[in-house]
Amino acid sequence: MTDWDAEGLCEGLDDDRARAARRRLLDELAEQGMGVDELRRVVAEDKLVLAPVARTLSSEARYTAREISEQAGIELEMFTASRRALGLPVPGDDERVYGEKDLEAARLGTAHRQAGFADEDALEVARVLGQGMARYAESTRALVARTFLEPGLDEYELAHRYRVVAEQLLPLAGPWLEHVFALHLQQVLRSDAVTQEQVRSGRLDDTQQAVVAFADLVGFTELGEQLPVEELGSVAGRLSHLAGEVLEPPVKLVKLIGDAVMLVAPEPEPMLECTLRLVELAERDADYPPLRAGVACGQAVHRWGDWFGTPVNLASRLTARARPSSVLVSAEVREAVGEGFAFSDAGRKKLKGFSAPVHAYRVRRVGSEGVPPTG
Repeated sequence: MTDWDAEGLCEGLDDDRARAARRRLLDELAEQGMGVDELRRVVAEDKLVLAPVARTLSSEARYTAREISEQAGIELEMFTASRRALGLPVPGDDERVYGEKDLEAARLGTAHRQAGFADEDALEVARVLGQGMARYAESTRALVARTFLEPGLDEYELAHRYRVVAEQLLPLAGPWLEHVFALHLQQVLRSDAVTQEQVRSGRLDDTQQAVVAFADLVGFTELGEQLPVEELGSVAGRLSHLAGEVLEPPVKLVKLIGDAVMLVAPEPEPMLECTLRLVELAERDADYPPLRAGVACGQAVHRWGDWFGTPVNLASRLTARARPSSVLVSAEVREAVGEGFAFSDAGRKKLKGFSAPVHAYRVRRVGSEGVPPTG
């Protein structure tokens, strides 16, 4: 057995119990094939406790990227491009760092290409997938750490607790993700349509009429100077919970951007109802910063899960000019809305990126009281 104390891998541990747990974990990992240099690296990087989980998730390094591409029937350039799109590291073409799981994934990618998608488009979808899965992985890591990290556990106990959880979660991940994907795809298809012009031209038009809203936390920057980073993250994270409470189809959450949310809908009425409810929900919480929001509509480009164009920019700029606990809308939104909402003139706003002042209006429900002053 290796003398881990002599190797300097037990330095900095205060008591015999901690050193014994470290030696036990190092012995186990060494028996599984990890060399001293690799163990020294994970100890130096404070990743020793995570090493058993990492080994559970990976497979033995057997292939180079060149060999993977040959066996999977995919061009080397496409294989590396796919990994970059997914946000994964891309070692040298002849580094032997890939395992059986990587080969299996490459073969799945080859089968996906046979469906006939253009490579450029497929890579864009892979980028969206990679970004989403990276956030999901980070969230899962935080969930496990919050649940199973507790005072008094030594490194060996904690490492094996993490490993057992990973082994329990992995078999569930595939079916669960497949189910959630199918539900979201169904929701997308319910609100989608293929026009006769698209059928005739054989081309999908990314441009469509949309109502876009942004809502952000008032004074979030100043709040960052007063609160610890962890509490500040909780404040921003609660915004996604509030949005989840008020969102109902056809309004969709496009993305979270720090201290703001972006929403989109095909019609203005459900968007205004949702945005007003979101602002009101935050206002009722005395311990939470107020929200402000902006809503605009018009032709926007919907591409790869995100939205671009004038209404997106206008909604963002209106949000920045709105008063706390209020919702500013463009003239186009005001003109498109039927009964149920009342508007007050908020004046013409000089907005960054717009050559002429934009006429803005504050919206409220008909019959509601306590309307904030015009801003």
